[in-house]
Amino acid sequence: MLIAADKFKGSLSAAEVAEHVAAGIRRARPETAVTALPVADGGDGTVDAAVAGGFEPVEVEVTGPLGLSVAARFALRGRTAVVEMAQAAGLSLLPPSTFAPMTATTYGTGELIAAALDAGATRIILGVGGSATTDGGAGMLTALGARLLDEDGDPIPWGGAPLRELTSADLSGLDPRLKDTEFVLASDVDNPLTGPQGAASVYGPQKGADPLEIEILDGALTHFTEVLARAEGSRVEELAKAPGAGAAGGIGFGALLGLDAAFRPGIEVLLEVLGFREALAAADVVITGEGSLDEQTLRGKAPAGVAAEARAAGKRVLAVCGRLALDERALAGAGIEAAYPLSALESNPSRSMDEAGPLLERVSAQLAEERLK
Repeated sequence: MLIAADKFKGSLSAAEVAEHVAAGIRRARPETAVTALPVADGGDGTVDAAVAGGFEPVEVEVTGPLGLSVAARFALRGRTAVVEMAQAAGLSLLPPSTFAPMTATTYGTGELIAAALDAGATRIILGVGGSATTDGGAGMLTALGARLLDEDGDPIPWGGAPLRELTSADLSGLDPRLKDTEFVLASDVDNPLTGPQGAASVYGPQKGADPLEIEILDGALTHFTEVLARAEGSRVEELAKAPGAGAAGGIGFGALLGLDAAFRPGIEVLLEVLGFREALAAADVVITGEGSLDEQTLRGKAPAGVAAEARAAGKRVLAVCGRLALDERALAGAGIEAAYPLSALESNPSRSMDEAGPLLERVSAQLAEERLK
């Protein structure tokens, strides 16, 4: 049995999910050999999954989304680093019930990248998702040496809205080590930077932006690309339309332009880095899952990626989750034989999240009794 599940957001990390699933399986089928390989798709929890998979954590102090210092970490193994932008610019770093869609910055993500370079990394996987920001990666680029100036020649303030004040951009001062480093932009979304399917329009509401603020942010990002195009040429507008440019408030665009990053689906990258195929070869059955199995899961989330790889290898796939919003046909289409939600045992979402560990052990025992015969 190979457990390759993502976190249950707000309740359990991917590693904790694996622990509870393993405990439930062993309770019902003690003879079962269980291996855990926590996974992630590039969003929050990516560094935790890398550390659980054998990378070393590196602790640093960086600038958070509101401009205050926060504790963050990246994962390092050899010359490969896994940097999670949510560690420096994530929604989870904001105070409860607080949003800052207009001013939140990715500056700390640039500081994380610089720290990874200082540690000797020559390949950096930049996992993006769960961001509080919509600044097009401007903060990240500034931290790495870019100059983004207003009409008075002063640096523009942090955040997405101040991009409207941008009059000149100069990327020539970017850290020279970037050119000798391979960057992979790992994301589960392929939106462009601007427009109806862009960063502000699609993801702005999640960050607390109202309709007027979304319009302002989309216009600011459009202006950002226009100013950059005058400095860097027509490739800027092409990159703004590229898949992944709108990821995590547009930091995808900043990575494609300033880091020359290659965009790849986050779960594909993480499975490769964590050695999933090697672990899969030794397994008969795979258990995957996340907090909510729903339509979003099918659009590149971790369980869908795990199931696709496992199905291609001829392995059975089962799933656990907090909430199940997919019918049997949708599950089968994704390569999942059956799913076991915590909501089948506890219908109250708040209690289900509070008691996720014990409930997960119970549904995993049920799974083992019914499916591992």
